[in-house]
Amino acid sequence: MDAYSSLLPRPSKASPRPGACRLTAGTILKVNGSGRTQAIAQSFLADLGVPFSPTSTEGRPRNTTKTTWFTVSDRDDHVPGGYEVEISEGRLDVRAGGVEGVVNALTTLRQLLPANAWRRGAAPEGGWSVPCGIVADRPAYAWRGAMLDVARHFFPKRTVLRYIDLLAAHRFNRLHLHLADDQGWRVESRRHPRLHRVGSWRPSTRLGPDGVADGTPHGGHYTLDDLAEMAAYARSRGIEIVPEIDVPGHTSALRAAYPELGEPGRDQAVLDTVWAGGSSISPTRPVVAFLQEVLEEILDATRAPYVHLGGDECDMSWWASDPVIAAEMAEHGYTDVKQMHGHFLRSLGGFLAGLGVRMVVWDEAFVTGGVLDDTIVMAWRGHRVAERAAASHDVVRTPLFPTYFNFDQSGLPQERRSEGGPITLGDVAAFSPAPGEWPAERRARVLGGQFQIWTEWVPAERHLDYLAFPRACALAEVLWSGEILDLPEFEARLAGHLERLDALGVEYRPLDGPHPWQAGGTGVWRRAQSGRIEETRKWVESISHEP
Repeated sequence: MDAYSSLLPRPSKASPRPGACRLTAGTILKVNGSGRTQAIAQSFLADLGVPFSPTSTEGRPRNTTKTTWFTVSDRDDHVPGGYEVEISEGRLDVRAGGVEGVVNALTTLRQLLPANAWRRGAAPEGGWSVPCGIVADRPAYAWRGAMLDVARHFFPKRTVLRYIDLLAAHRFNRLHLHLADDQGWRVESRRHPRLHRVGSWRPSTRLGPDGVADGTPHGGHYTLDDLAEMAAYARSRGIEIVPEIDVPGHTSALRAAYPELGEPGRDQAVLDTVWAGGSSISPTRPVVAFLQEVLEEILDATRAPYVHLGGDECDMSWWASDPVIAAEMAEHGYTDVKQMHGHFLRSLGGFLAGLGVRMVVWDEAFVTGGVLDDTIVMAWRGHRVAERAAASHDVVRTPLFPTYFNFDQSGLPQERRSEGGPITLGDVAAFSPAPGEWPAERRARVLGGQFQIWTEWVPAERHLDYLAFPRACALAEVLWSGEILDLPEFEARLAGHLERLDALGVEYRPLDGPHPWQAGGTGVWRRAQSGRIEETRKWVESISHEP
């Protein structure tokens, strides 16, 4: 398979030509674009171990004996994320739309090199040989994302930075960080410091809802400076971080730090790894004001254009009997606590809108009316609620099947214990973000999709790699191309792409099953029972009308 046939995601146009161009110390770099584009191009060559000679301020090369020109142009006439790469003997030309397009173009250029180009270190003797040809491409969907839950199990900053690199290598452009849940609060607050001092750690963890507590403290949080660093690093690789603070449910960690925000008279929450749900905070004005201050800190650090407010699986059972909540409901003329759920989220969404930020929510918030006109709905409970939401709102497809990568990858008994499954590589390859049977106007509201990794069962980076890859490779191509994949053809290209993952140090799941050290064995990680994904799919669809 030639280099142009092995690209992943596969471009819409990739045509090899005779000859090759050499990237060597003789490379002259010329950038037409922003300072960020200049830095990205320089970093690309440095990562390949290629010394370069920038053109002088007068536009002339410092050393005219150099023969290889590398031009990078950030052009307004290209679709954001789209690009062209043209390679001829002695010249490489990149024309791209925005920083994201430049990153995508350079990712493709790197894939045209041997797999060792993804390793760290100097270039081979004589530099890199790049086969001549042209690639022209553009993404089918604007939102191509991954969700990482750092609340159930905390992953340090270095893991997030590495994850950003792996996403960029597959032309993803969103990293959704689930920063707060029942099991932990993962970001510093200087205005409300008990959030990270109290809410960021728990005294014990249970493996599964019926597991035995291990008695070992678990925790961690990102400082606001960490968050700013991660956001800047992601942006330099064409990725926007989407921070999520899940409210008003999934808030045990928040209540552990500030119990006065929850149900009056209820004991302070005790953090422990258990299954989702069973907690909530008050949806009243003082709580909204508190969260506005927290969100403002996060936005000051990240400059994020989107903030996810959750809105899912909220316990509203005590709201109607609380006099403070009842009084505010009466003030607004509400008769159902679900209306208060929607009001709470709209209040926070309005605050975000005033800062130029779009609110993102899970589909329960859409059902309760917790949306503004420009709110983005992530529909996780199947296809019906996604189609309903797409009648009036932009939608990012996140259905449990097949985008929950915390589920098993096969029915093999040696798979390590997980939440359920299986969700196979073939299932992901067959995913259609905007199903053909939907009306055209609803298909047009689909911004894209993303995979999710919830981490109740994911305590370490190695297992994160195992669950994400190679399924993330398939979803990357689905979201980039907008097409259902021809699985045999995709797997043929994937075989070569796995060599790139090897070079990157990714501990992916082999296509024929887990390595012995990735399997569940006979201990606590032994697979307890076979997955029942069809039953799970039916259950998810059955609850898609509920808040």
